[in-house]
Amino acid sequence: MVVECWKICSNLERSFGWLMKLPNTCRQLLLTVLTEQAQNAQQLHERIQSSSMDAKLEALKDLASLSRDVTFAQEFINLDGISLLTQMVESGTERYQKLQKIMKPCFGDMLSFTLTAFVELMDHGIVSWDTFSVAFIKKIASFVNKSAIDISILQRSLAILESMVLNSHDLYQKVAQEITIGQLIPHLQGSDQEIQTYTIAVINALFLKAPDDRRQEMANILAQKQLRSIILTHVIRAQRAINNEMAHQLYVLQVLTFNLLEDRMMTKMDPQDQAQRDIIFELRRIAFDAESEPNNSSGSMEKRKSMYTRDYKKLGFINHVNPAMDFTQTPPGMLALDNMLYFAKHHQDAYIRIVLENSSREDKHECPFGRSSIELTKMLCEILKVGELPSETCNDFHPMFFTHDRSFEEFFCICIQLLNKTWKEMRATSEDFNKVMQVVKEQVMRALTTKPSSLDQFKSKLQNLSYTEILKIRQSERMNQEDFQSRPILELKEKIQPEILELIKQQRLNRLVEGTCFRKLNARRRQDKFWYCRLSPNHKVLHYGDLEESPQGEVPHDSLQDKLPVADIKAVVTGKDCPHMKEKGALKQNKEVLELAFSILYDSNCQLNFIAPDKHEYCIWTDGLNALLGKDMMSDLTRNDLDTLLSMEIKLRLLDLENIQIPDAPPPIPKEPSNYDFVYDCN
Repeated sequence: MVVECWKICSNLERSFGWLMKLPNTCRQLLLTVLTEQAQNAQQLHERIQSSSMDAKLEALKDLASLSRDVTFAQEFINLDGISLLTQMVESGTERYQKLQKIMKPCFGDMLSFTLTAFVELMDHGIVSWDTFSVAFIKKIASFVNKSAIDISILQRSLAILESMVLNSHDLYQKVAQEITIGQLIPHLQGSDQEIQTYTIAVINALFLKAPDDRRQEMANILAQKQLRSIILTHVIRAQRAINNEMAHQLYVLQVLTFNLLEDRMMTKMDPQDQAQRDIIFELRRIAFDAESEPNNSSGSMEKRKSMYTRDYKKLGFINHVNPAMDFTQTPPGMLALDNMLYFAKHHQDAYIRIVLENSSREDKHECPFGRSSIELTKMLCEILKVGELPSETCNDFHPMFFTHDRSFEEFFCICIQLLNKTWKEMRATSEDFNKVMQVVKEQVMRALTTKPSSLDQFKSKLQNLSYTEILKIRQSERMNQEDFQSRPILELKEKIQPEILELIKQQRLNRLVEGTCFRKLNARRRQDKFWYCRLSPNHKVLHYGDLEESPQGEVPHDSLQDKLPVADIKAVVTGKDCPHMKEKGALKQNKEVLELAFSILYDSNCQLNFIAPDKHEYCIWTDGLNALLGKDMMSDLTRNDLDTLLSMEIKLRLLDLENIQIPDAPPPIPKEPSNYDFVYDCN
């Protein structure tokens, strides 16, 4: 055992050059830790096979706790511990179930600790998910399918199924055979938000890994089972706050649902396809139903073509003769035509009003419905990022999209009416088309940021964002960002900029001294593992280490077991250049994760990898690390802070402050009044 520990220590030395620099006492301490973990693994491997139920239960409880440590996990897995746990789940539970009537609490706890240990061990990524048998999958699925099961067992089982689906195509097929949406729905109707979160995560995993030809079929099943209304009632509108993980899973479901539109968005219209041409005829029929069809004579055929061309022009198509050609550009492809037909059928009065209203205007002042619908559909797809994979860190779901089965189409219907309204408010002409689209995009984006709870509330928000209001907002923002460009001001800026940059640098370093809690993202994105990193007060050493839970406040240096001298840092890399973004299976295809990733390179082939919790922390840490290395701080946050502080400093220096003493400290807060028996008359 000691020899094996020395081998592990030697491997660590080759991987981490800083170990070679440690004093003998520190290296001896590391060896002691490794030896202890190896002994723990061996002892627990034996204890969980005990014939005593009490001893086995206590051993499994210890195993569930220790499995979070990667060193222990490696040792336990080397003893074929994963196989032992799966055998206990497959066959052991059958034996324990016979005793369940008299030992029900013991059985539930035993199985819960077994599954917890299994989840923790697999999260380290040491063992492949492809190694598990159908019997094990069936057993885990059976726990999910039971109507009455211990909450902790259900939670672990859902987590295991999610990981199986996400990490193995073969296992996806097997899990999909064992679990149906109908069996998962009851778990969403309970009151436990964590179970609801894991349930939606499994649904998302099945949705994400389903073959293209199965996704629409699965979406139809979700619609039949009324998943959307169940989530709206029991999750979104439940009388409790939605936590970050639930928000993320709702966001993923929202993205996957909208991604079903990608096929239509990327499908060009075939001008020779009569069924597709009939949709355009239907648009014309609904708008101009009063027209009677002429007879089928040669002269009547010419009249018919002339009438169709005139009507297609009124409908706002670019190609009046053959409007099918307008839908050959992708995106938005056929999705735009689908939206137009939905609007014409489900909001017929508004559709007819818009078409007839614009056809009665002068040519240059009409808002072309056809062209507008095509460009608006494309814009809405860009806003909702249709076709993009969901982010691993985003929680940006919109409750209003869960209030209607055809939420995208309804979204379009609201926005096309907004576009027509804004066109009139701007008194736009055909040359102003792109300007109108920019204003509409701003109106939609600003309304979405308020997170309206329903489509009606979204519509109400847009009513308050008229073109006049947008102009006021723009003017206000311009004034707030006012930048004096005269030569004396520019010279003053240049003079005080180094002082401001030094202030920003000190703020960044102070934030690094405070430290940040980073989450560990694994294949299941279970964000229950944390690690903390902070800079020493003398700016000489980075202290870091794993945590059991998210800390409340700062973490003391002495509780962080690992150190990295700043002098050993060779470089700081970001995005695609990070080693953990180049690894196989990494989240490198995800734009949001790439934007939050950075790594510290030190010694030879050694690195410390980070994924920041948000863009602000990413900027703080990359700026701070660059400042430590004597490099420029280049983040967007630094540029914004520099602009803000420069503007404030210049405005202060330009104030007429003659004979006015600016205090060094803020004025004291006045004492509270002796009583509150007073009234302020607003009149």
